Amino acid sequence: MSQQQIVYLDNNATTRVDDRVLEAMLPYFTEFYANSTGSHISGLTIKEAVENAAWQTADLINAEAEEITFTSGATEAINLAIKGLIYQDRKHIVTIQTEHKAVLETCRFMENIGFEVTYLPTRSDGILDIQLLEDVITDNTLVFIGMFSNNETGVIQNVSAISEILKAKNVLFMCDATQAVGKILIDVKELGIDLLALSAHKFYGPKGVGALYVSAKAKIKMQPQILGGGQQKKLRSGTLNVPGIIGLGKASEIAVNEQNENQKRIEFLRNKLETGLLQFEDAFVNGNTENRIYNTSNICFPGVNSEQLILALGNISVSNGASCSAVTSEPSHVLKAMGLTDQEALSSIRFSLGRFTTSEEIDIAVEQVFESARRLQETS
Repeated sequence: MSQQQIVYLDNNATTRVDDRVLEAMLPYFTEFYANSTGSHISGLTIKEAVENAAWQTADLINAEAEEITFTSGATEAINLAIKGLIYQDRKHIVTIQTEHKAVLETCRFMENIGFEVTYLPTRSDGILDIQLLEDVITDNTLVFIGMFSNNETGVIQNVSAISEILKAKNVLFMCDATQAVGKILIDVKELGIDLLALSAHKFYGPKGVGALYVSAKAKIKMQPQILGGGQQKKLRSGTLNVPGIIGLGKASEIAVNEQNENQKRIEFLRNKLETGLLQFEDAFVNGNTENRIYNTSNICFPGVNSEQLILALGNISVSNGASCSAVTSEPSHVLKAMGLTDQEALSSIRFSLGRFTTSEEIDIAVEQVFESARRLQETS
């Protein structure tokens, strides 16, 4: 491997922008740069392009264009979804301990202003016990917030079963689908999802743009968090990030056409990586291996400090926690909630593959991770 070559296996943190996405975006920086709210021909042209991007994004999750609100990313979408329910009559929120910090911290904010929040544990494999959810729902429960696919382990929750319970109890379903959208088929109508957050940079679109789906059928009266000119049906004011929105739309279009093909190839490479790395003494996979996203493997290397391993790998990009903190001395709250010890959590590495990962890169990664981990284990 040359000194400059990077083997990038941190696609859950962010992905490379697809060349076709970049090509679609570029004219909206220099040629079609008018404000989308302008009433002149240039503005109306941009407005049409934004509306087309809304249709492309909606099509990715089987929604309607008018149900899509563009945001700066999934974190803003999550904040808008949860805080936007602040004036509802019910004041009880249910979520899972293994959620992303964007959900957990926003729920803590809601607690500070008078809401009750229940944080449900998972089984040791990261899957929520559906009975626990059913048991904690009361007449005061407003919304359940649950990830589709976990960002650290890739574990996929039983969304259909969760939705059935919530529908029967007349409870809203807010789904953080940031790690699943663009990778697997998601049908918000069939799954009964009322609110869904997504981010373009997780599936080969640009950073700084995402979306919140708000079901028209659920008739949720959302409260805006950003006030100003009343853009996007007064739900999210501010001049639209047109190049980013065009990029999100194009990334969505590509995902609709290619996600099945990508899944087969990436899952094969993930399994190849996992087979090689599990030859390491006592190594094991964190989380349910049957119900998980096809690009993710979270592996514990007992006796190996993950921070030291990441540094030793140099040009191989992996992480030991959430994408917002690639190297941290704190054990992962996700792995801890699944029952791992501090030491086990601090010895775990997340590998996340993507559209541009090659078989040669997997061979390089297996060899270097195995050798580096063995050296660190011997010297610890």
